[in-house]
Amino acid sequence: MQKPGTDGRSGTDPQERLTVHEVSRMTGVSIRTLHYYDEIGLLMPSEVTESGYRLYHTEDLERLQTILFYRELQFPLREIRAIMNSPAFERGKALDGQIRLLEMRCEHLQDLIRLARDIRDRGEMNLNFKPFDTTEMDQYAEEVRKKWGHTEAYREFEEKHKGEAKDAGKGLMEILAVFHQLKDVPPEDSRVQTQVTRLQQYITGHFYTCTREILAGLGRMYISDERMKANIDAFGGEGTAETAARAIETYCRKA
Repeated sequence: MQKPGTDGRSGTDPQERLTVHEVSRMTGVSIRTLHYYDEIGLLMPSEVTESGYRLYHTEDLERLQTILFYRELQFPLREIRAIMNSPAFERGKALDGQIRLLEMRCEHLQDLIRLARDIRDRGEMNLNFKPFDTTEMDQYAEEVRKKWGHTEAYREFEEKHKGEAKDAGKGLMEILAVFHQLKDVPPEDSRVQTQVTRLQQYITGHFYTCTREILAGLGRMYISDERMKANIDAFGGEGTAETAARAIETYCRKA
């Protein structure tokens, strides 16, 4: 993707891939927000490297732009996700709706400005409350929500997505279970450390960016949270959680 130039124009190179830091600099959206959008399934990068780096393609930036339009229109994130993850979603038609809502919002603000100026300039009371009425705009926004976010196709999509989340959770437990096989191996051993790397990459690829700080916190949680510890040991065998925690601690100390 070509960065904006001095002439204010920007272009796109479909072959170029941008890191989360580059996307943040380009769009003004914070890295934390981009991570959160990924975590909740609103904006997931097209590619995650073996090292766990997110790489955003052109279509990801187009999706982000659509998200930001909805945010400007004050749509909650859960509604934006429902709209954009619907199998019936069409970006072109959605843009038409966004344009109409933006126009209505602009007209609403202009009416309020005219009223405020009239009160100031006349220096007298003006009990006109019509410019505050947002009924028409609210009704149109509700039509947008119903069109994309409450379809039978979307409900089917949500059910499928739940199944995928369960599969991802099972895959995570399977990676943790391998630590039980390594419980008698020193945590600094390359086999153990390689498994920690796999764990970190899996979490990044399926849930959220797992930095060393986050990974260290997870390792401590595996043994401090009794329910989590019990679940890990029940799946992998007694001592799995403690072995994983020691391995993660060693791994993060090397940073």
